Amino acid sequence: MILNKLNNQINNKKSFLCIGLDIDKNKIPKSLLEFDDPMFEFAKRIIDSTHKYAVAYKPNIAFFEAHGADGFKSLDKIINYLNENYPEIFTIADAKRGDIGNTSKMYANAFLKKLKFDSITVSPYMGSDSVEPFLSFENKVVFLLALTSNTGSNDFQELDLHGNNKLYQKVIETSRTWKDSNRIMYVVGAKNTKEIGKIRNMVPNSYLLIPGVGAQGGNMAKICKYGLDKNLKLIINSSRSIIYASANDDFAKCAADEAKKIKDEMEKYINALQ
Repeated sequence: MILNKLNNQINNKKSFLCIGLDIDKNKIPKSLLEFDDPMFEFAKRIIDSTHKYAVAYKPNIAFFEAHGADGFKSLDKIINYLNENYPEIFTIADAKRGDIGNTSKMYANAFLKKLKFDSITVSPYMGSDSVEPFLSFENKVVFLLALTSNTGSNDFQELDLHGNNKLYQKVIETSRTWKDSNRIMYVVGAKNTKEIGKIRNMVPNSYLLIPGVGAQGGNMAKICKYGLDKNLKLIINSSRSIIYASANDDFAKCAADEAKKIKDEMEKYINALQ
């Protein structure tokens, strides 16, 4: 299964670092704007300098959609570059899709078949028939939004249900009954440290994707305390603090330095479990 690739990366690199490619043209070095495809050139250099420390890359699709057809061309080149040069590294399309069945099938085909991502983030709000089309692709993985860190998450995700359960817990429980649910992993915001522990207990064999470490202020020690065990089924994403570690032409080196710093901290937590 595709998750063996991720598992091997985590064990071999002693890292569970995912680097988010949230590429904003206004933040990349101005010297790159001279290239035919500045977004691809920026991503390529980031990937080449950080691949020793990262187990996954997660392009945020909105940053490419914002540029229309040109943005999708850049995205296509980036995922092809990863698949051709670093096929051992896991890829996540941070698309947060989820719609009626026929539409979800088209989204799944676009990202998992056409663009050849290993996985995709999906919203569960519309229920099983909006998620199962993504699960129908063999050897692909879905990261289901479970509990996010944004302010508005309180509007719905943490609503109290009967039995002192929260809505996000009901979402996770129900998702385990869906067809091919063994391919479902979960997204949990970094600031929900104690809830990470609850979710880990609910789905001990599922990977948790934790965005929000770095610029968003997530605490690595607390996340690992509640979410990391000997199975090492944890992926922590950092985006801006790595890819924008420098606004100058030394950005790739600075990104590598920041990625290594995070990876070294992760290695300590892994070694403590062994």
